Formats: sequence, structure tokens, C-alpha cells
Amino acid sequence: MKGLQAPSGAHRGACGVFTVSRIMENQLAKSTEERTFQYQDSLPALPVPSLDESLKKYLEAVKPFANEEEYKQTEEIVQNFQNGIGEKLHQKLLERAKGKRNWLEEWWLNVAYLDVRVPSQLNVNFGGPAAHSEHYWPPKEGTQLERGSITLWHNLNYWQLLKMEKVPVHKIGNMPLDMNQFRMLFSTCKVPGITRDSINNYFKTESEGHTPSHIAVLCRGRVFVFDVMHEGCMMTPPELLRQLTYIQKKCHSEPDGPGVAALTSEERTRWAKAREYLISLDPKNLTILEKIQSSLLVYSLDDASPQVTPEDYSEVTTMVLTGDPTVRWGDKSYNFISFSNGLFGCNCDHAPYDAMVMVDICHYVDQKIFENEGRWKGSEKVRDIPPPEELVFTVDHKVLDDIDRAKEQYLKQGSDLQIVAYAFKSFGKMQTKKKQLHPDAFIQLALQLAYYRLHECPGSCYETAMTRAYYHGRTETVRSCTLEAVDWCQTMEDPSASLHKRQQKMLQAFAKHSKMMKECSSGKGFDRHLLGLFLIAKEEGLPIPELFTDPLFYKSGGGGNFVLSTSLLGYTRVHGVVVPMIHRGYGFFYHIRDDRFVVACTAWKSCAETDAEKLVKMVFQCFYDMMQLMNTAQL
Repeated sequence: MKGLQAPSGAHRGACGVFTVSRIMENQLAKSTEERTFQYQDSLPALPVPSLDESLKKYLEAVKPFANEEEYKQTEEIVQNFQNGIGEKLHQKLLERAKGKRNWLEEWWLNVAYLDVRVPSQLNVNFGGPAAHSEHYWPPKEGTQLERGSITLWHNLNYWQLLKMEKVPVHKIGNMPLDMNQFRMLFSTCKVPGITRDSINNYFKTESEGHTPSHIAVLCRGRVFVFDVMHEGCMMTPPELLRQLTYIQKKCHSEPDGPGVAALTSEERTRWAKAREYLISLDPKNLTILEKIQSSLLVYSLDDASPQVTPEDYSEVTTMVLTGDPTVRWGDKSYNFISFSNGLFGCNCDHAPYDAMVMVDICHYVDQKIFENEGRWKGSEKVRDIPPPEELVFTVDHKVLDDIDRAKEQYLKQGSDLQIVAYAFKSFGKMQTKKKQLHPDAFIQLALQLAYYRLHECPGSCYETAMTRAYYHGRTETVRSCTLEAVDWCQTMEDPSASLHKRQQKMLQAFAKHSKMMKECSSGKGFDRHLLGLFLIAKEEGLPIPELFTDPLFYKSGGGGNFVLSTSLLGYTRVHGVVVPMIHRGYGFFYHIRDDRFVVACTAWKSCAETDAEKLVKMVFQCFYDMMQLMNTAQL
């Protein structure tokens, strides 16, 4: 189990133009009666699946990776587990579930994120470019601050809506989903620990009391803060512009700062020790750290100017994920990155929430920019607002050496990461729906076929399923590499197989994928259940059951060893990516639109076996082959 990772309003007086328009709120909050967090207490507890069902599903999932002898051996191990220690561990898990509305929550947070010691800024964080480069805002030098102030303002409006609980509740049909992760979007930060990190969350809704209203701005190794509220009213874009201009001018006319932020890109225990030393140097350093931790978000003024086209998002995605570590606070739940040519992106710590929270706010901002044609249409008047405050760390040679080492290791690892992000524009959701093929399963199966063609073997695959129908639910694993998928891949590669047979096999693989996704989303997946049994054994001080030391457990992806780490980011223009789970693996993330599929893929350059570019090109070829199969095969 080592290295297990998850793909892994204040006072609103008569402020005139300074008030968030009611119209905007009503547009977003379809029903003004519903509050964002109102259903939290009525959500059902996360269920524990039946042991028998979970073990049956597990055996089925490992089959594509085993020869007859290996499978027989694993079958025996599973049988012994079920009849022996497994049943006892399962009973203890049921006991735990009686006392907790979500038996997994704390465990998952610790095992998948807080106990992980690798540097999280590159290995755990997710990030992606802002969607608006496709419409009003292609790259253009000299637009960084003006566009930045407008985008920041829309982000702050979303923060106001969240404080007032006017962000609509996500639902499936009429069933509300858990919204707890949205509390972690603003004013949230991970704090490094020697053996385990922690999460500090300072956000409060309007009814709960005061919540921080300052942002931290990082520029050329320096740190500034300013309050986005002035006399009870939120700043306007012209006012935000003045603050950002002040910071940029100061940083461009004076020497660079030490870049303390780079320490957040360190291995976790080293960062924890460096942080302790920093605090011991001067108690003011702790005050500064807490100011950054509690800030609404970190606004990064980045001097880079990456390129992007509607077909190719590779460069901007790479810069978001691997860019200048002195202007990213790697532990922050939201780093809003502003590039010098007017492009934007975000880099976020994965521990407090999953990507759909960021997708939601990015989609909201994207829509607002689209509706307002990328302009600010309100008053240009600027109130008399105090300038931003610079936070100056006390540093010595040891701290500066720590910063240099952190930058060096981060940039070295970053340069080893291959990132490609391309749009497939020949068809999209509409075309697959016409053929009665689920678009998510369509992409997952194309990926299976592409991997099979490139590597001549099945690829163990983690696809995220959402368990937000349950209290504080997060994710479950859909293992997309099924027997049906492999059977279909083999049929596709068999020159003697008829079109009819290929199509039949493909439809069987589609049906299997859809069934698994439904089961996993309704608390009937097996990966989190097995993790729970493993952790019970660990907590009880029992020997690790053989099930978890069986080579087939790892070969099939268990313990966070999936070759393909994948997720659907939804049906908007928002996209992003994370690194692969293992060195010889791929990160493969995508969003689906009516007329296209946009895919972002990562691989490590130092691995001779993998090539993200080849995989994506092969996936696109498989899209054509699958559509061709539906067009030509006669049922």
C-alpha cells in the first residue's frame, strides 16, 4: 500500500456598483430557497459492501493480468481470506461504520494524501489552463493585469455566493449530492508535518461568522496581501487592477525576493523541518505563514508566456503544472495563475477536494467572461484603498540553501514530465450518443484499445467514480480494464474476426463499463472496501493478509499501482491533468463536449516504455476505428 495516491457575503449595505449584482446571483442560484449546504445532515451514511460481492469483483478484476496458474493461486488466497481473517476484519469494519457516517473519510485523507511523503506540488496537485483562451482571450502581451483583475473579480463573486450558500446544490435527478468539498475551496491550506500533514480550513459561511477576506499575491519571489473587501463592499475590477499594478511595478523595479514559496514543492518531511526552522528564526515568520494559509486564494503573477491554440493546450498545461515554484504555494487549495500574455490557469492541492470543485468555479468564471465579452461593464471609479502589504520573511543562509535545493529538485522533476493536451475535433458527445454509446465509456474503451496496441498487453486502469450521494463521499475506483474490454481489444487485433463480432464484443465491453460505474457510484465498488480491511488489520497490529502481498494484487493496480490513472472532468470547457500514479504509467484526463473530446496526458520522459504523445495519437485513431465499426457493421 506504500505510496497509494488518489489519481490520483460580508455586509452588503448600499454599495451601488460595489455590490455583486442580484441578477447574477439569481442566474446562478436557480432556486433561491435552496442553500448550498442544506442537505448535508440528511445525506445517507457511506455503506460497507458485502464481503462476498467485493471479493467476487476483485477476482474478476485481476483476471486480465493473470495466467491460469497465477489466477488459481490468487483464487485460493482470496478463498482463505474470506473464510479466515477477512470475515473478522469485515465485522470490525461494520462496527466502525456504525459509529461514523463515513467510515472511509479520515482513512482516505490520511492514506491517499496526508501520509504521502513525496513532494505534493508535482506528484499530487492537479492543474489546468483556464478555458477562456478559446473565446475572448487568446494570448496577448500586455493584458495580464487587466484580464487578471476581471477574472479575479468573477472568482470573488463565486466566493460571495458560496459564503451566502447560493451556489446550487449538485444533484442527480432530484437526489442531492454532498457539497462538503466546496467548503475547502477558499481559505484552505495543507500544513506539512514530520510524518503526517494536516489541513487548515478557515472558511465560514455568512451564517457561521467571520471568514478571511484577504488574498495573497506571489510575484518574483515576494509575497503581498490585501483585503478584497473595503468598507463592507467587495472591490471592483478597476480597484483590483490598481492593487495588482502596484505589486507588479514594485517587483519589476526592485530586487527579487527569496522565493520562500519554493519550499512547498519539497519532499513533505523536509518541508516540515524547513518550516519549523523558519519559525524558529523569527516568530513573525509564523504570522506570515498563517496569513498565506488563511488567504482566500494565492494569486500568482507569473512572468512566463506559454502558448495555446484550440487544438493544442500542451504548453500552457505544462506551465501550470511545472512552472516557477517561487510563485506557487504548493499546499494551497487554490493557486490562481496569471501569465504575462494574458493566459490563466490554476494549480490546486488535491487533499482537501476533488477536481469537480475546481471545474465548477472555472466553468462559472468562464461563463461570466463569455457573457460579458471579457470586459468590465461597471464603474471605473476607484475608492481610496490602502495599498497591498508586503510580507517579508526573515531568512538566513540555511533557508536560502533550502530554497535553492527545493527549486533544483522541483525543476529537475518537472523537466522529466511529458505533458500533451490535444483536442479531437472530428466528433464528440452528439455523435457517440447518436450511436447509443456512452461518451465516457467510449473514451475509456478507446484508451484500452490504444494501450493494448502500443504495449501489446492490457493496461490496469483507475477511473474515478463519484460517491457524493453519501455523506462526505469522495471517490471509488472503476477498473476499466475488464475481461470484456480485453476480449474486445484482442478481437480488434485479430484479422480473421468479422466486423459483426468486433461490434458485438465492443457493445459487451460498453455494457460492462456502464454497470461498473453505476455500482461504484452507489457504494458497491470493492477497492475502498479492500483498503478498509487492510487498514483495520494495520490498526489492530495484525500481520498483513496475504491478499495484499500477492503479486497479482499489485500487477492489477492494487495499492495505487495502476498503469493508467484516468478521470472524466465533465462536460464543460474546463480541463486539467495530474501526473501518472507509477513511473511506467500515464495520467489521462479528458472532458467531453458536443463536438469534440479534449484529452490531457502525462508520462515520465525517463521511462523508456511510455510516450504520452503516441498514446494520445493512438487513442484518436481508436475513436475513428470505433465509430467506423458502428457505421459499417451490420447487426
